[in-house]
Amino acid sequence: MKTLFRAFASIVSASPADKTGSLGETGIFGGILGHGEPLRVDSVVFRYGKREILRGVSFEVPPGCVFAILGPNGSGKTTLLRCLNQILMPTSGQVCLGKHDLLKMCPERRAKLVAYAPQRTVSSGLTVFDSVLLGRLPHRTWNSGRTDEQKVRDVLARLDLTEKALRPLDTLSGGELQKAALARVLAQEPRLILLDEPTSALDWKNRTEILRLLRRIAREDGVSILLTIHDINDALRHADRLLLLKNGEAAAEAAPEDMAETRLSEVYGLPIRIHEIQGMRTAFVQE
Repeated sequence: MKTLFRAFASIVSASPADKTGSLGETGIFGGILGHGEPLRVDSVVFRYGKREILRGVSFEVPPGCVFAILGPNGSGKTTLLRCLNQILMPTSGQVCLGKHDLLKMCPERRAKLVAYAPQRTVSSGLTVFDSVLLGRLPHRTWNSGRTDEQKVRDVLARLDLTEKALRPLDTLSGGELQKAALARVLAQEPRLILLDEPTSALDWKNRTEILRLLRRIAREDGVSILLTIHDINDALRHADRLLLLKNGEAAAEAAPEDMAETRLSEVYGLPIRIHEIQGMRTAFVQE
């Protein structure tokens, strides 16, 4: 309750500059992360009993990269993200962020490096502000309260959630709830961000804004961002690298400008064509 009153007082008394965010040209994390580290995923296998869900998936994500994972339903996209964050423990394989072996790290240390937002966020009686403040838990110290609250205000302003800061989560729309989950992830200030379909409940405008924001965060702060996504065209326009999964295997990996129609067609089982429209590659199903 004290946090709620402090949050309310700081939001109401904020100057106009504070209400629009204090990020300036330094990025959403204030530039504090500096140089990022590459993510290396090597031969990751995961089994549910005798059923093999992931079959030796390997790839590398450089710092500052938005890495989109695509594929049909049931291809292993969500399972892969959960394995990278050790929500699920891979049967075999290695996941390293720079020199850090993520699979051998304790949860407390890993939470300072990796943030994860699931596909479905459970609403609760918490306010948006207090929910986002939970993202600061890995960094909390005995005297970090005001600093943490300011970081939350900055993130909320950047996602246009300031006016909803004191709203309970269970009063938000699906899209607003998804943006609040993303705000919590950003408040955590990780070096690796894992997002499971972060735009699935957003309208076209909000979807585009979120994807542009993620690209900016990756560029300015050297953060690696992995996201699963169903919209091929969003991936072609906003991601730096694409990974196609089919039946738990990496079927193709390429930059958007190099992704072949044949690969997309094989993975989705549809005659997919890509045309250049006003300088943007656009995929469609040929009738």
